[in-house]
Amino acid sequence: MLIVERAQALTDEVFAAVAAVREATVRLAGGGPLRSTDLAALRPLLFERLGPLVVGLGFIALPGLLADSHWYLEWWQHDPDGGVPRQFNAELDPARPAFYDYTQWDWFAGPQAGAERSICGPYVDYLCTDEYSLTFSLPVLAGGAFVGVAAADVFVSAFERAVLPALKDLRAPAFIASAAGRVIASTSARWTSGAVYRGAPGHTSHPIGRTGLSLITAG
Repeated sequence: MLIVERAQALTDEVFAAVAAVREATVRLAGGGPLRSTDLAALRPLLFERLGPLVVGLGFIALPGLLADSHWYLEWWQHDPDGGVPRQFNAELDPARPAFYDYTQWDWFAGPQAGAERSICGPYVDYLCTDEYSLTFSLPVLAGGAFVGVAAADVFVSAFERAVLPALKDLRAPAFIASAAGRVIASTSARWTSGAVYRGAPGHTSHPIGRTGLSLITAG
């Protein structure tokens, strides 16, 4: 089906950007103990890959990895006005009330637990953009050890724009859901974006390749 091919191609495009960040980070980690300043070498790659689809991109370090910062993320965001990408500066002091413990998020915890590819969301990203978002992530291994996560943010609205034409070509209501059952894009009045699907009579699930996503069709 065209919609399966379109969704597969879209996720492959995002994961290609994430994989490039992972590979560049592994090369940096191979040079010995890392400092936060070393990760600035990723910025040309991040800036090149950011755009209307991939709106956030970077590397999130395993706490304790870096010699100078126990917590750190090299994370940059696309400027929709065409300006220079913006760095996301999270509160990384555990003593402060607004401390951002990124290890608690599924996009970090999943790869740390062994998931090879993770797509988390949709969720409202109150910290970075206040937008309904998806986060795509891959584990980063150096010398066989987990050292952090490479990840990308995609607005749900951008994902929907890319897949809705093919969804509408189907003869019956249909939607795309994440591995956790969260609806991402839909032509169904019942199953709207963000709803949780746990199976329903008269609906059929079609896995979308290795993405972890599924196409759910009615009738």
